[in-house]
This record gives sequence, structure tokens and C-alpha cells, in this order.
Amino acid sequence: QVQLVESGGGLVQAGGSLRLSCAASGRTFSDYNMAWIRQAPGKERDYVAAITWNGNTYYTDSVKGRFTISRDNAKNAVYLQMNSLKPEDTAVYYCAASTGGLITRLRDYAYWGQGTQVTVSS
Repeated sequence: QVQLVESGGGLVQAGGSLRLSCAASGRTFSDYNMAWIRQAPGKERDYVAAITWNGNTYYTDSVKGRFTISRDNAKNAVYLQMNSLKPEDTAVYYCAASTGGLITRLRDYAYWGQGTQVTVSS
């Protein structure tokens, strides 16, 4: 198993930036595909970005060019740099881990953190 703890959320004005961090503990972190997933109020969870165990990255269309996912296997951590934030980015952001399956399919992620709130004011 792996345990995930997110940090770095907060309140920011539109156009601003935040960097989310996810600290992992447990089994070998480098074996996992990692993702950031968000849930806005009253909506379902949506995939935002993912990074494979070997560093390939994927983004949902709405964040391409604004968000960057990265990982540091030596620190057992994954990050989400969010720039040019918009009010529609407001959500709880979750870090999740998967050992296989489709990189963009939420049900393939077996391990989830508790989430961190990101609020973007207009």
C-alpha cells in the first residue's frame, strides 16, 4: 500500500499560481503512476493530470499550458504547478496512485489522499 498526503492548497486570485505537493509513503513510490484529480462543488471527480512511473505526462485539455505535473522519486513526491489560475479551477484536489490500467481512468487509481482545497477568486 501507499499513503498519500496533499498540501499547498489555498485561496488565490484569478491569474495567480499555486504549487500542490503530494508526499507518499509505503511501497516503492517509483512503481506507481500518479495523478492529480479534482472535484468541484456539486460535480463529479475529474482527472486533471497524470505522470507515469517513467515520467510521461498527460493533461486534461482545460489545463494544458497552465499546469505542470512532476515527480521526484528520491523524495517520494509528486507536484502540480498551477499557473494562470481561473475561478473554474476551484475544487478539492486529490493525489492518487495506480500500479497499472489506463492512466486517465479514475477507477484504476487504488490509493487516494484526503485532498487539498484550491479556491480561485475572480
